[in-house]
Amino acid sequence: MTFTSWMFRAATAAFVLLAAGCASTTDGGAVGAERKQFMLVSPQELEQAAAQGYAQLQAEASRKGVLNTDAALTQRVRAIARRIEPLTGVFRKDAPGWKWEVNVINSDELNAFCMPGGKIAFYSGLIRQLNLNDDEIAIVMGHEIAHALREHSREQVSQAVAAETAIGVGSALLGLGETSAGAANTMYQALLATRFSRSHEAEADRIGLELSARAGYDPRAGVGLWQKMLKAGSGSRPPVFLSTHPAETERIAQIQSLLPTVSPLYEATRKR
Repeated sequence: MTFTSWMFRAATAAFVLLAAGCASTTDGGAVGAERKQFMLVSPQELEQAAAQGYAQLQAEASRKGVLNTDAALTQRVRAIARRIEPLTGVFRKDAPGWKWEVNVINSDELNAFCMPGGKIAFYSGLIRQLNLNDDEIAIVMGHEIAHALREHSREQVSQAVAAETAIGVGSALLGLGETSAGAANTMYQALLATRFSRSHEAEADRIGLELSARAGYDPRAGVGLWQKMLKAGSGSRPPVFLSTHPAETERIAQIQSLLPTVSPLYEATRKR
């Protein structure tokens, strides 16, 4: 194959991938979060990888004796999740039907996440060291659930798989019919290594603030929460949670700008 022919095939395949992979995964909600995303990997593939990773995390935490060791804290976190989960339907009609799981890991790490398909983990250090109240926990949870609703992991993994596929473009014109073993491995490794971009984090803030407000948690707590988080991140070992998060002024300014939109949702919930 000549170099020109190789480049033509690569360009053609890239065009096909882009055309096939652009979609919107969620509705915009009151905060207007709808946009097109590049999605090459199927949600089923990623949810399978996420379930595998989550099961491994649970098994390891159980082996170490740190899984759900504080019954009261576990119940508290799960109760907040139960209020938020049904309202995910505002952004995705299928999300309330996900196989949601919520677990608390006893660790000093200041972290929390929600994997694709609704697999949530909170680290006790995040709640205890920052002395989070329920409103603040709900805002963190809404933010993490927003990543799953918006399929930010799938978006990033799709980009990683596309890059891997482009490198091996000579193999059956990118193997568009099925994921190769190499691409599947890339997908799994990219999922494990996910660190969301600043634009993803800002988007999760918007969606998460609306989710928590609709669930009856005060969105004004978001300002105090991020002040606590960013103060904790000023030391020599910033929280994993803040690895790529927007600057303090950007984050707080966005929350404040959204309060006129989400506060009526919170007040309406309180009146019911």
